[in-house]
Amino acid sequence: MVGAMAGFPLRSWLDGRLGALRYVPALFGQVRAASPRLFALSVVLRLARACLPVCLLYVAKLILDAIVAEHARPRSVPLDLGAWLADPHLARLAGLVALELGLAVASDLLGRLTTLLDELIADLYGNAATVRLMRHAADLDLAQFEDSAQQDRLERARRQVTGRMGLIGQVFRQAQDLMTLLVLAAGLAAFTPWLILLLAAAVVPAFLNELHFNRQGYRLSWRRTPERRQIDYLRYLGASVESAKEIKLFGLSAYLVARFEAISRRLIGDNRALLIRRTLWGGAFASLGALAYYLAYGTIVWRTVAGDFSIGDLAFLAGSFQRLRSLIEGLLLGFTQIAAQAQYLEDLFSFFEIRPLIRSPEHPVPVPVPLAAGLVFEDVGFRYPGSAAWAVRHLSFGLAAGEVVALVGENGAGKTTIVKLMTRLYDPSEGRILLDGLPLAAYALDDLRARIGVIFQDFVRFDFTAGENVAVGRVDAREDAERVAAAAGRSLADAVIARLPLGYAQPLGKRFSEGVDLSGGEWQKIAIARAYMREAEILILDEPTASLDARSEFAVFERFRELTRGRTAILISHRFSTVRMADRILVLEEGRVLEAGTHAELRARAGRYAELFELQAAGYR
Repeated sequence: MVGAMAGFPLRSWLDGRLGALRYVPALFGQVRAASPRLFALSVVLRLARACLPVCLLYVAKLILDAIVAEHARPRSVPLDLGAWLADPHLARLAGLVALELGLAVASDLLGRLTTLLDELIADLYGNAATVRLMRHAADLDLAQFEDSAQQDRLERARRQVTGRMGLIGQVFRQAQDLMTLLVLAAGLAAFTPWLILLLAAAVVPAFLNELHFNRQGYRLSWRRTPERRQIDYLRYLGASVESAKEIKLFGLSAYLVARFEAISRRLIGDNRALLIRRTLWGGAFASLGALAYYLAYGTIVWRTVAGDFSIGDLAFLAGSFQRLRSLIEGLLLGFTQIAAQAQYLEDLFSFFEIRPLIRSPEHPVPVPVPLAAGLVFEDVGFRYPGSAAWAVRHLSFGLAAGEVVALVGENGAGKTTIVKLMTRLYDPSEGRILLDGLPLAAYALDDLRARIGVIFQDFVRFDFTAGENVAVGRVDAREDAERVAAAAGRSLADAVIARLPLGYAQPLGKRFSEGVDLSGGEWQKIAIARAYMREAEILILDEPTASLDARSEFAVFERFRELTRGRTAILISHRFSTVRMADRILVLEEGRVLEAGTHAELRARAGRYAELFELQAAGYR
């Protein structure tokens, strides 16, 4: 360890290990904000408890001195209880014993109270920190979620959001022990100040050793975040109801277990090597502390035999010195642990420092209701972060108010990308998108997205009740049972929900008790109901009937045709029986509009649309 430090300036070495302590005040601020009264009470109780060890040692010294004095007094008859209480010297001794008992009981009670307060504050802080994490994550851009490096960052923050509460208690204990140490040191300094310096010097190497290995442990944990995410994912796959069918049918269990074990062995091997080195160096430096303690202890005994100290002084000094040694070691060790935990705080607070690039303007314009002109793409180009290929390029088209437009194209043509750009999940890399003549960036994000109802093919199957699964389309109206039922009726999900034992109150999914799972088509009807629940100005259905049979698909789109009259809508589908209901069809290829027109017009042109239509139609002949 010492060799590893050679050649590095001490200041930069310490800064690398202690720099993260700058986040501790911020953490304290958040904990205090969670419950100011409990926080203040905890501080007061710990200050009181910090003085008790010194008081107990001093009372014990007085008791021993009083006992030695009593042994020196001549006594002609045995003592009984009456004589004991009548003797002022013995009555004082009894009072000291009672005082020591009271201090011991008080110390125990204060310890239990501080533990209780720590647990209460931990619960409040954990909830507050989780809420803050969820709200901050909701503000971030979609690109920041889809980037693997940012996913690692989010994973580290998620792990730390409730796991650092122990740091608060540890800092409190450190402050309490530091106060006790100062009082003890003041008493010992009056007798043998050089012994305190000897003890401090002996434990400094152990302190630096702990700093070094704490930093190494954090670096190892940081580097291994991707592997830990893989392990969590494999653990989920291997024991999840969502994946159980395919795991069994494809015989994947052995493969998943082997892959889990391979990654785990690497992590365990790295941890084992670090732990062995830490143990060997730690044992060597701990021996120095023990040697210093017994050197000091021997000095105190020698001076007591020489008559410099009384028996009470010996007890007080020996007890104080032993406690002082434990306190110094504990403080230095605790400080390195705090510094180590503070490094993980950096994972949490650096996540909160991430700022979204897509934001609402300072003075947003209200989204027009109803739309007057509609949407216009003007020479729009977009590349996903980290990709050299353009998802769309030189894309120009209009979507008039009240028009239903279908987007057709092969996978990768840019259909879903257009939807993400319309909803400002991403902003164009070039060009602009106008809504009623103004750029999308002129509108508040929440207002814009509230006016657009979108259902993606990979919609979320919430493990909520059936009613809540519909209501997430407009969650602030979740208590409006009539609106929820109406949205379910529009998507034909009402018949699905009617068959459930608890109706709209029926929990869905298999994650929780009493949950009922649905077929893919049934889930899709409920997901489509979310778009109708929104009652938005613009409806977007991205492959909305992929899991429906032909009859259900026809019924859904007959209903969709009725509900989109007078509304602006975008329909994305690979099924030409679906898209032909649109007012206009845009055929996309490599991120550009290749053809545009009605179903009849495009078939008559005998272009790409007609080719794709014939290929699909041939499959039904």
